[in-house]
Amino acid sequence: MLGSRATSRSFPHRRRSSPVPISRRFIPLLTLTAAVALTGACSSTDHSAGRVAATSAEKGAEKGAANSQAATDLYVDPDSNPARWARDNAGDGRAARIKAAIADKPIARWFGDWDNDIAGAVSGYVGAAQTAGKTPVLVAYNVPGRDCNGHSDGGAGDAAAYRTWIDKFAGGIGDRPAIVVVEPDAVAQLDCIPEGERQLRLDLMKYAVDQLKAKASNAWTYLDGGNAKWIAAATMAQRLKDAGITNARGFSVNVSNYYTTAESDAYANDVNNALGTAKKYVIDTSRNGNGSNGEWCNPAGRKLGAAPQPGTGGAELELWVKVPGDSDGPCGIGPNVPAGQFSPDLAVHLIDGN
Repeated sequence: MLGSRATSRSFPHRRRSSPVPISRRFIPLLTLTAAVALTGACSSTDHSAGRVAATSAEKGAEKGAANSQAATDLYVDPDSNPARWARDNAGDGRAARIKAAIADKPIARWFGDWDNDIAGAVSGYVGAAQTAGKTPVLVAYNVPGRDCNGHSDGGAGDAAAYRTWIDKFAGGIGDRPAIVVVEPDAVAQLDCIPEGERQLRLDLMKYAVDQLKAKASNAWTYLDGGNAKWIAAATMAQRLKDAGITNARGFSVNVSNYYTTAESDAYANDVNNALGTAKKYVIDTSRNGNGSNGEWCNPAGRKLGAAPQPGTGGAELELWVKVPGDSDGPCGIGPNVPAGQFSPDLAVHLIDGN
């Protein structure tokens, strides 16, 4: 479905609704103190094993400290859709604005069935981030039946193909630091799958989480948990349990959507209450500056949200998971722009909030 290179790295869309708000601040202290560099500035982060510790407990603490530091100094993708457009269209009056407001920010890179060599693609991206002394944000987006035949449909051909794909994805990260959002919408869209196939979807999510834990031991993995107005918190909590949230660091909310950070914090806390635990969570703030108007597909009047940073409420991190300016599909104010394709017009609308 996505053929051109211009559409090969992001894959956004987004969804409908369903209701639902304990405040928590479980961000490690070290994460907060190290987080000053989050907007992509250079730092002296040390990703090495560190000093020889006297006890295994000290070694574990040291490793955790390195990961906390790494997760707050994010990689700016020099080959993102907006970065490439701004570079290729330097004479366009919009290029400088798009570069400063969007392309120079750390944005997630999406991986799916458009990557012919998934292990190589992931390893190359994570390696580039490691060379820069930064931590990359990746999105795994290849579950069979992806997007329920919506604008971003596709995915692996079957369960066996997906298992092979996610094995290679996780292996491509290896023991290097990374932040991974696992399969946006896959758990939330359970209702659109034939009832007899729903358990398989959950099993595949659990498999993905388990493989990332086993093969990408320094990655922070977040299983996607939908958005504030889609699936009731108690229902989402049960689905996340069934999908293996226990072995993930936490869950993500608002990926590619527009709900405010406050709404997303409230929803995530409701999910945690229903889980009966305190899993960490991240919020996609890429396009939530003006909140939602109830539409999900290139709606007018939306605006860039806060740039990636430590969570300002209960979230561990606020990230740009969706690539601002990449279309949700041929709809809204981008009626002729396919899903995942960058549009400078959409980008400028988000910069201006109109």
